[in-house]
Amino acid sequence: MAECLRQAGVESNTWALPGAQSIYVMKDGVVVQQGEPLMTGVADIAPFDEKALISALRKDQVGESTFAQFLTASWEAGVVGYKVDFSACTVHYYGARGEEYTEAYPAVEVNGLIF
Repeated sequence: MAECLRQAGVESNTWALPGAQSIYVMKDGVVVQQGEPLMTGVADIAPFDEKALISALRKDQVGESTFAQFLTASWEAGVVGYKVDFSACTVHYYGARGEEYTEAYPAVEVNGLIF
């Protein structure tokens, strides 16, 4: 999906948790998508847990969770947001105290083209 978004002109996608707000930056504009918030009211933010985040990522990558379950697991791992850079093929996950985990994703083939 990341390569399809890149080909469509999306440069980056930034998610803010727990509000499930997603901002897409494109060559010709910026749009926001408001998802279903993960919680309402006031809540403690969990400490950033890189091991739990990586576990949530691996489950999502092999199709063992829905996207909503991935967002919830990321939030529970102390992730307050993440940013996908489609040209660099990286995703940066952030904690509330400036913690960060970055993961690269591999090039894929779409319509017979390798990127």
